[in-house]
Amino acid sequence: MLRENNRLIVNAFKAADLVITAVSFCAAYIVRDSIHSLPALKPFSEYSFLFLFILPLWAGFLWRYGAYTSIRTKRLSQTLSPVFKASVAAVLVLMTLLFVFKLHYISRALIVLFFLFNTLLLAAFKASALAFSHYIRKKGYNFRTILIVGTGKRAEEFARLFKDRTEWGLHVLGFMEIGPKDEARSPGILPRKIIGHVDNLKGVITSTQIDEVVFIVPRKLLDRIEAPVLTCEQVGIKASIVADLYPHTIAKMESGELEGWPVMTFNPIANHEKGLFFKRALDIIVSCVILTLVSPVFNLAVLGVKLSSPGPVFFRQVRCGKNGRRFNVLKFRTMVADADEQRESLMHLNEMSGPVFKSKNDPRVTPIGRVLRKYSIDELPQFINVLMGDMSIVGPRPPLPSEVEKYDLAQRRRLSVKPGITCLWQVNGRNRIGFADWVRLDLEYIDKWSFWLDIKIIPKTVPAVLRGTGI
Repeated sequence: MLRENNRLIVNAFKAADLVITAVSFCAAYIVRDSIHSLPALKPFSEYSFLFLFILPLWAGFLWRYGAYTSIRTKRLSQTLSPVFKASVAAVLVLMTLLFVFKLHYISRALIVLFFLFNTLLLAAFKASALAFSHYIRKKGYNFRTILIVGTGKRAEEFARLFKDRTEWGLHVLGFMEIGPKDEARSPGILPRKIIGHVDNLKGVITSTQIDEVVFIVPRKLLDRIEAPVLTCEQVGIKASIVADLYPHTIAKMESGELEGWPVMTFNPIANHEKGLFFKRALDIIVSCVILTLVSPVFNLAVLGVKLSSPGPVFFRQVRCGKNGRRFNVLKFRTMVADADEQRESLMHLNEMSGPVFKSKNDPRVTPIGRVLRKYSIDELPQFINVLMGDMSIVGPRPPLPSEVEKYDLAQRRRLSVKPGITCLWQVNGRNRIGFADWVRLDLEYIDKWSFWLDIKIIPKTVPAVLRGTGI
């Protein structure tokens, strides 16, 4: 019955979203048609076929981004995020379809207005639904009953969370002991709240209305919950396990399934599948645009390197990419041809701490090379590496294998993402910071990464290049 009600609510939300989307397009047409300073629109009947594109697109992307998952324990930002993501993705696909099918008569202003109206109306609807659900749950309606297996401190804290967030509508019926009778019990759990021992779980869940059983047990007792969890499965009651398996400070636990095998993953890198898709798209688009725009500079650099000293135009060097994969990074050659052989004899000129060699007055650099380095022109061929997928535009710089050998374990986490041309340390003082700060900024980028962080870093790189501080 609960599942039937959930399906009914979800289908109602889907229908409401489609109605809002259709109304938004009609409203956008009316507003755009009333703007007399712009070219007049054709009759509405000429645009009605767009519903064949718009409704499936918005319905599909709203579902894809999780707009119809339970909002019981979600914050407002978590409820609205799928709306904004779905609207942006859908309108980009719509604009692409209009371009592919050469529907040039369809006003772009109409599409923009539709996008704005629809996003705002969908967001307002979702926010209202969230506020209404919170209101009725605070009044004691639409609640779910939780039974907690475990009587330790964490079980008490978990129960207190439900008590403090009354808008979730989750009521704790009581606690069940899982360890020996004389095992320490959290003082905050009153004896009257102890329903019994987990050995009697079957009798409790078959005689009492319970929607979910939450197992909150220490690691040493995990082997005792197999039978109780299977009992919940047989009865048809949802079972959840809350356990601190290991004291992770960075990695986030992710659960999943592989061909029927339950898999628990501790991932130190945030899983942003959708954001990474847009990041790769941005890499390809920006690289193509830059290589096209700077082609005259590219050709001049080729000529300058060729005339300045004997040797190849491009410098290919083995670097370490994501998870240590090696690849050849491309640069315009800015040093004499045998620069690598001279490096060991020049270590006394190193101005960087840690396993990195940097010298402002490196005698191996050619005169034209100093100009190319100052304005980061030598880095331009790396956009080819970006197109090939070895690098990204934004990310930690790819280190030499010899440098990686000197990393400690924490520093090796720089290799957990794809390397890039620019990053936080490049726009925060390139050569004016030490290796420790360099690593700290790279790890900060990794921990806080989002697609929008890349969008912020890329424009900040341009002034650094124009000032001659490089990227």
